[in-house]
Amino acid sequence: MTITPEHETITHSQQLPSVAPAARPPVADNARNGARNGARSETRTAISTDPRLAPPAWQPMGPGRTLRRRMLLVLPLNVLAFFWYFGWLLAPGRVGNVLLYALLLLAEVFNAVQALGFWWTCSRERVRRRRPRASGRLAVDVLVPVYNEPVDVVEPTLAAAVRMRGAQVHVCLLDDGDNPRMAALASRYGVTYITRPDHRGAKAGNLNHALGRTSAPIVVIFDCDHVPHPEFLEATLGYLDDPGVGFVQTPQYYANASTNEVAGTSWAQQALFFGGIARGKDGLGAMFCCGTNIAFRRTALAEVGGFPEDSLTEDFELSIRMHTRGWRSVYVPEVLASGLGPADMASYTSQQLRWSRGCISAIPAVLAARLPRRLKAQYLLSAGYFLAGWTVLIYMIMPLIRIMFGIQPITAASADQFLLHFAPYFTVALGTVALAGNGSYTFAAFTLQSASFWIGVVSTVRALLRRPGRFVVTPKQGGGHWQPTVVVVPVAVAMLLIAASIYGLARDQGPGMANSVAFAGVHAALLLRGSIPALGWRGRTARTAVARDAPPIAA
Repeated sequence: MTITPEHETITHSQQLPSVAPAARPPVADNARNGARNGARSETRTAISTDPRLAPPAWQPMGPGRTLRRRMLLVLPLNVLAFFWYFGWLLAPGRVGNVLLYALLLLAEVFNAVQALGFWWTCSRERVRRRRPRASGRLAVDVLVPVYNEPVDVVEPTLAAAVRMRGAQVHVCLLDDGDNPRMAALASRYGVTYITRPDHRGAKAGNLNHALGRTSAPIVVIFDCDHVPHPEFLEATLGYLDDPGVGFVQTPQYYANASTNEVAGTSWAQQALFFGGIARGKDGLGAMFCCGTNIAFRRTALAEVGGFPEDSLTEDFELSIRMHTRGWRSVYVPEVLASGLGPADMASYTSQQLRWSRGCISAIPAVLAARLPRRLKAQYLLSAGYFLAGWTVLIYMIMPLIRIMFGIQPITAASADQFLLHFAPYFTVALGTVALAGNGSYTFAAFTLQSASFWIGVVSTVRALLRRPGRFVVTPKQGGGHWQPTVVVVPVAVAMLLIAASIYGLARDQGPGMANSVAFAGVHAALLLRGSIPALGWRGRTARTAVARDAPPIAA
C-alpha cells in the first residue's frame, strides 16, 4: 500500500505490518523497550506531578450484594413516601389552575419514573472481578484519538499504554490535528502515528479510519487524557474469551477531582453512574459504551459498521446497534485508567451540551430498535435523564407565577399542605440517591445539576428542530474561573426569583405567599450555589491538572 504524505500518514519505528495479528512482533522487543525506557527517563520529571499517575482515590467495586440489600431495605420507605405525596396530590378537589396542575403532575410523574428506574437498576447490581485470559496472548490495537490537546496531557497516556501487560500491544496515536509535535511524541515512544486526509465524523471518523489501518482482533480505546494502568488488559481481556461479548467497559475516573472545584463536582456525578448505576446496568445486561477505557471485539465493531459518524454521542448509539445485533456487554467495576475531568464551567457546559443533545437525539433510535424490553427501558432511562431540566424549569415557574399573578397549580386551601407532603417524598428520594452513591454524590453535585437545567431544555429544542450539532472536544485544561457568560441563565433566573420574592412579600405577608417565597428562595439558592465556580470562587484549590513547568517535547 502506498501512502503519500499529503493525503495521510502512518509512521512507526517499524512500518505497520500487513500480516495477521498473531504474526505481529510483540511490544516487548528489546530494542524498542530500550528506546522507550530512555524516553521515560527523560520525561519522568515532566509528568511526575500529574495527578493521573497517583493511585486512584475511589473504586466503584461494591461490597458483594450490599447495595442490592440496601435498596431492598429502603423500598418500603420509598413506597410509603410515594403514596403519602401522590395520594394527597391526586385527591379530588386538589386542582387549582388546570394548566399549571397538569404541568406539575407531568413533572412529578417523570421524576417518579426516573426514581423507580434508578431503584430498579441499582437493585440489580452485579459485581464482577478481574478475569484473566484462559491461555495465549492476544494481539491488541490500542487507539488514542487526539485533536489539538496539549502534549503534556497526551504524553502520560502514551507512556502508560506501551507498558500495559497481558497482550501483544500495538499503540496508535490518531492525530486529527496534524500536529508535528504529536508526530514527534509518537516517534519518541515508538508508537504508530496516523493522520487522515479529511476530518469528517470527528472522533468517530478518526476511529473508523484507524480501524481500516489496523487488524488486531481486540481494539482498546483511551481518550488522550486517560492514562491506563499496567493491568488494564489483564483485568478485561478474559471476558472477551466469551464469543458473545462485544465490549468490556471500565469506569472513567477524574484524577483531578481533589484539586479542581468543577472537576470534583462533575466527578461526584460521574461516580454515582460508574458506581451503583453501572453495576446495576451490568446486572441487567444493559451497560453501554462510554467512549474511553473500553475493549472491543473487532468483529462486533465490523458487524455494526464501526462508530456512527452522524451522532454527537457515538458511543451511546454504537451500544444500541451492538445490543440490537445480540452482542453482550460487560462492566468491570475497577478503576483501570485515570483521566481528567472538566477544569472549568465552560468545559463542563460544553461536555454536558454534547452529551444531552446526543442522548436526547438518540431516543427515536432507541424506540425503533429491536431490543429486549429491559434493554429498551434502560436506554430510555439513560437518554431521558437529560430531560430532567424541564422538571426543574417547571418547579421554578410555579412559585414565580403564584407570587406575581396569584395563580397556582393546587387549590389555595391545599397549598399550605404541599410542603408537608412533598418534603418527605423528596427527602427519601434524595436519600436513596445518596445511599446508592455511597457518599460520593455531594450537595455541590446536586446544585450543579440544578444550575445546568437549561442545558437539557436547549438540547431538547435543538433536537426537535433538528438543528445540526457539532462534536466539540472537552478541553483538558481550564481557561479560567471568571466565566459569567456560561451561567448567565441560572443567575438571571435566580435574580428574577429573588426580585419576585421581595415584591411578593412587600404586598402580602400571608402564609400562602410565605410558602411561595420559601420555594422561590430555595430554587434561587440552588441556582446560585451551582453557578459559583464560574463566578471566581474557587472552593478547593483549582490547580492545573498537569504540571505547567514541564519541559516541552521537542518537535
